Amino acid sequence: MNVVRALVVILLGAHSCLAKNVGCKKLQPPVEAGIRYPGMTNQLVQQLTVLPHYYEIEYVCRGDRELVGPRVRRCEHNGTWSNENTKTKCLERCSDSGLVLKHGRAQLHSAEGKLVAGAVVEYHCLDGFRLHGSPRNVCTRRGQWNSTAPRCLRDGGDSNEAMGHNRRDQEKNKTTGKRALYIGGLFPMSGGWPGGQACDPAAHMALDDVNKRPDILAENELKIIHTNSMCQPGLATKLLYELLYKDPIKLVLLPGCSSVSTLVAEAARMFNIIVLSYGSSSPALSNRQRFPTFFRTHPSATLHNPTRVQLFKKWGWTRIATIQQTSEVFTSTLDDLEDEVKKAGIEISVRQSFLSDPTIAVKNLKRQDARIIVGLFYETEARKVFCQVYKEKLYGKKHVWFIIGWYADKWYLKPDLAINCTAEQMQEAVEGQVTTEILMVDLANTRGVSNMTSDEFISRLVKNLTKTPEETGGFQEAPLAYDAIWALALALNKTAQELAKKGMRLEDFNYSDNTITNEIYKALNSSSFDGVSGHVVFDASGARMAWTLIEQLQDGKYVKIGYYDSNNNNLSWLNTDRWIGGSPPPDRTKVVIQFRYLSQKLFISLSVLAGIGIIFGCVCLVFNIYNRNVRYIQNSQPNLNNLTALGCILTLAVVLPLGLDGLHISESQFPFICQVRVWLLSIGFGMGYGSMFTKIWWVHTLFTKKDDKKEMRQQLEQWKLYVTAAVLIFIDAVTILIWQLVDPLQRTVEGFGKENLVGDDVEILPQLEHCSSRKMTTWLGIVYTYKGLLLLLGIFLAYETKSVSTEKINDHRSVGMAIYNVSVLCMITAPVAMIVSKQQDASFAFAALAVIFSSYITLIVLFVPKMRRLITRGEWQTEQHDANKTISTTLNNEEEKSRQLERENRELERIIAEKEERVRELRRQLTERQQLRARKPSAAAAAAAASASAGGGGGGGGGGGGGGCESPHGNHAPSPGPQARYKQNVAAVSCLVPTHANTERSARPDNALSAKRVQLMYN
Repeated sequence: MNVVRALVVILLGAHSCLAKNVGCKKLQPPVEAGIRYPGMTNQLVQQLTVLPHYYEIEYVCRGDRELVGPRVRRCEHNGTWSNENTKTKCLERCSDSGLVLKHGRAQLHSAEGKLVAGAVVEYHCLDGFRLHGSPRNVCTRRGQWNSTAPRCLRDGGDSNEAMGHNRRDQEKNKTTGKRALYIGGLFPMSGGWPGGQACDPAAHMALDDVNKRPDILAENELKIIHTNSMCQPGLATKLLYELLYKDPIKLVLLPGCSSVSTLVAEAARMFNIIVLSYGSSSPALSNRQRFPTFFRTHPSATLHNPTRVQLFKKWGWTRIATIQQTSEVFTSTLDDLEDEVKKAGIEISVRQSFLSDPTIAVKNLKRQDARIIVGLFYETEARKVFCQVYKEKLYGKKHVWFIIGWYADKWYLKPDLAINCTAEQMQEAVEGQVTTEILMVDLANTRGVSNMTSDEFISRLVKNLTKTPEETGGFQEAPLAYDAIWALALALNKTAQELAKKGMRLEDFNYSDNTITNEIYKALNSSSFDGVSGHVVFDASGARMAWTLIEQLQDGKYVKIGYYDSNNNNLSWLNTDRWIGGSPPPDRTKVVIQFRYLSQKLFISLSVLAGIGIIFGCVCLVFNIYNRNVRYIQNSQPNLNNLTALGCILTLAVVLPLGLDGLHISESQFPFICQVRVWLLSIGFGMGYGSMFTKIWWVHTLFTKKDDKKEMRQQLEQWKLYVTAAVLIFIDAVTILIWQLVDPLQRTVEGFGKENLVGDDVEILPQLEHCSSRKMTTWLGIVYTYKGLLLLLGIFLAYETKSVSTEKINDHRSVGMAIYNVSVLCMITAPVAMIVSKQQDASFAFAALAVIFSSYITLIVLFVPKMRRLITRGEWQTEQHDANKTISTTLNNEEEKSRQLERENRELERIIAEKEERVRELRRQLTERQQLRARKPSAAAAAAAASASAGGGGGGGGGGGGGGCESPHGNHAPSPGPQARYKQNVAAVSCLVPTHANTERSARPDNALSAKRVQLMYN
């Protein structure tokens, strides 16, 4: 926190604040106090006169002074300090002696309930006593009381009653003639649980009633040495020391708070003293090994836990959360609660604790979506908790709080400077909470050992209080304090009788002998009587057995809604519970699991397309089988084509199981569908693509090297093709078989973030079903690697053989085109399908469309041209039909030769076209030369003409003059046919190269000139 504050100061800039006067003016510390500036150095503090917004300062008192007022102030956004109207002071503290009044009570009036300068104490005596001394005492500035504490004397009694304590021999009281027995009382008048405010008067009422009874302790009188423990173990240690080491000897100790009782009871065993508590509920105190002399009229806090579990069951809650103050009493109580809820099948989703500041703990409860919360903390911390609860909005119709029921009724309205919530906010936050409290009064309202009913006791107690019961701490536990004195008196009376048989008295008790202690222990352990709090009896651990009262805060008042008897497991319900939302809220946000199913429109559409493809594949398969003896079909390797068609059919069939999910099949059927998917797709792909790859592989192997594989071309055996295809299918089958045996595919469910809030307490948790295995990534890597390499190799082979022409496999170009399409679709679909795997519609659409398109394209490219050829050319006759018509095998050979000649003719035409282009180039160059010659001087032209004339006569008709080399049909003549074009080319070349041209013309007819000789002539 200090680091954060320091960063705030640095970011805002101290000097900037000073220059712009942005923030709050630096405050001066109060007298005898200092101010701590977190995150700032002394040098920086001295330089500043203005502190930035939201910066916090802390007051610190010097010496032993007590701080009154706000300890921390914050600079608000409007430039003022928080709690500006409340001053902070450091005052001297007065001793606790001013609060001690035997047979009476001291009422403190001061700021924050602290014994500081200015505090005023008012004294009141119990019935039957009168006040001797000043009724008012004031704590001065120096930390001293302005007068001595008064005394309460019995009406008509002697003032010697108040003249100190009797000596260890227990002198007889001059008024009653009884020997005094002293009890050391530790009553918390303030602190976390100020139970002494009501329990101290109740205890004194019991002492008066007991001492008036002639049949109880006839020779003794019980008295209490009163101290204020303030519910603080440290202070209690000091008080315990004073009680034990100052006369008179205390026969029994009477602590209140659990924290104080723990310390007192653990030390009492060393002094052989019985400890009887009226307000301790810590489960840890039930440990007889640790606290062998401890008893209590207040039942253990674990008695609340069976009640809470019964309420959880009644309202159908199976998930709760807990928050506790870090104290042994609360920790041990929650440990016991955890055991109880486990037995009942209830889960504690989150368990939070805090020392003094519950802010983080409450925020964690909200973060964990806690709805049903059990809170265990003292009253002062309870105000801090519910102030933070209001800020975090952790209340209302969605939340139920279970807290301790022994707070004062209006505990949440008490002024407390430790919180910054208004009374209205606190009342809003606590509304609807449920409390469980041990039943402190007798429901039957019968007269018990004290000859007083519970109602009479309450009426009498209220008269002895200076404040209303709602404002008095420990009012609910007062009957327990009253019965504790009675239990002690009855036990001491029984002990006195037993000691008399041994010639001993209670006054003989000392801290070093346990004889009397053992007798008191036996008497207390066997106690059984009816008191104002009900039937009093102690269990083996010294704890009280009692009923539990269940109340609910409704409109600012606690309303009884039921009782629970843990002994008989009996829940008595009054049907007075009321809920903000009309009914008990659910224990969590209801999460509805919703599976993401495939769109049925998409599934049906693609399934129909796949079904049409399967029908088309069957047609292609039947067609190919029926026409397998047709030579054109025979030369396309029909068996491999059948395998391709069958592979496409199997691949198309995978669309149906690929779209089946939890909407159509059960969870137990899902693994089988996963197996069907992978087997159909793998075997179908292996058959379809494997057969095409086989063709293209052998075409590349035999026909890309023409010379050294000439003999193999003539002797291509079909079994080699079949073996190659079978090997590819076998590899696929073995891979899938090993995968499914080692790591079979199973149904896995993938969850997504909560979404689509339907109501206040309902959320949707989408889930998607997958086929997956433990090593899914590894297996996919193996399959994708193998298939990817096969696809790339297929593309390469198809490209290499695109210009190869062979009758052994006459459809290899169609196969190459199919391989291109299949490879591209597979290499695009595989990664895309993995990326969109969380989107069931997109994933299915990509995979199914890839299967459908690749299968359709393969079937169309391979089989439709064959169908068209057989239909358009009428080549439906098989070799069997040819034999019936007695067509000789020679015709087939002639047909083959004719096709060979056609191919050679096409090759010649291509060569001629290339040479024509060369001839045109030569003609262009010849024309340019002629134009150059025409531009020469006339003499040279005449000489050239004479020379040309002479040359023309010598050559005869062979050359035809210079114009003989021109095109006979001009530049725009129509393009001649191949034979005419050939003659023209020969003529043109003969003009340029007469010797070669004439030789070639005379050697062979024009229409029989081979491509090889033409190539030689042109070269």
